[in-house]
Amino acid sequence: MSSETPDRARQPGRALDAANFFLADVRDGLGPYLAVYLLTEQHWDEARIGLVMSVATIAGIVAQTPAGALVDATRAKRLMMVIAAIMVTLASLSLPLFPSFLPVAISQGIAQAAAVIFPPAIAAVSLGIFGRAAFTRRIGRNETFNHAGNAVAAALAGVSAYWFGPTVVFYLLGAMAIASLLSILAIPARAIDHDLARGLHDAGTDAHQDTPSGITVLLTCRPLLVFAICVLLFHLSNAAMLPLVGQKLALQDKNMGTSLMSACIVAAQVVMVPFAMLVGARADRWGHKRFFLAALLILPIRGALYTLSDNPFWLVGVQLLDGVGAGIFGAIFPVIVADLMRNTGRFNVAQGAVITAQSIGAALSTTLAGFVVVGAGYSAAFISLGLVAAIGAAICICALPETRHGAARRQGETAAPASAIAAE
Repeated sequence: MSSETPDRARQPGRALDAANFFLADVRDGLGPYLAVYLLTEQHWDEARIGLVMSVATIAGIVAQTPAGALVDATRAKRLMMVIAAIMVTLASLSLPLFPSFLPVAISQGIAQAAAVIFPPAIAAVSLGIFGRAAFTRRIGRNETFNHAGNAVAAALAGVSAYWFGPTVVFYLLGAMAIASLLSILAIPARAIDHDLARGLHDAGTDAHQDTPSGITVLLTCRPLLVFAICVLLFHLSNAAMLPLVGQKLALQDKNMGTSLMSACIVAAQVVMVPFAMLVGARADRWGHKRFFLAALLILPIRGALYTLSDNPFWLVGVQLLDGVGAGIFGAIFPVIVADLMRNTGRFNVAQGAVITAQSIGAALSTTLAGFVVVGAGYSAAFISLGLVAAIGAAICICALPETRHGAARRQGETAAPASAIAAE
């Protein structure tokens, strides 16, 4: 841990646990339920729904890298998260009051742009409190509570929506928002080392830097660029799979659309919990690249299995594999970025840049899947998405080095200097 004893770190650790649990619902706003609400309650057509969701996605892409740079620069990280949580919540709760196209498009753009603050801010606070040595384990714990929060929220939304209708998600979001604000404010500001939180003053390196590296490190660090390409391909493959499954389930029983979607989400989130814990416990021993590669390789398997049956139980069962891949990816992603940006002071802006690539992949994923479904059917779409991930796995194997510091070295070989990986 940075400067905290285990006893002194217990309070911020528990507050981070609670923040990750409650922000799981808040950070996505209405998430997958937005389309269901607009379709069933506001009677929008699919084209208008798709356009609004595209506007929100573009807003998030544009805001992502600046958000990471802001997290690096500011010492008011808790305040940033509080403001972002309030903005996401108010934007989502405004939908029933202003249900016409322009207000909905603006509100969802604001919500998506505000929500991009959470991933780099949570990772930065975790690094600033617990330090580099405990960072992998702490990120695994963060993801564990995040997935648990998602599973609980999705289960509550599914059950409640069945009895009370899709509008119940607004009440759930409001309750989670209040709890998330209290959790964020419970994190002691004095516990955060803000230089360490941006990746400076790493005690585990031979060379300290008192000032951040130039922003050009994002373009000159070859492993970071390779990682960004692999992340883009991961989400180009992964993002459309759940919506496609949801469409297949809805075609079989339109009245159960929201509840079946919730079942898919809960199934995946429950599986993500142990795999996030596994990353936190074992990634520093087994290697960070190996875990990322495993997340990529699970996608072609998942895509192929979706083609074998249209049975709802089978589709929900295969969705469990989403929990394997996404659970590993969510936990290992900030760890690898921290490896690559170690002692550069550009950890959070690098997170933002790679998440921008991730968002571009996710945005293109549904478009790609839609064209393939129209032209060749659902099975062809699942196979195509799986092949995209296979390409990403090949690039990972051939071009991405093992990023873990302190990896086993040949006899007589010395440790790499502070930012050796970033300088490659």
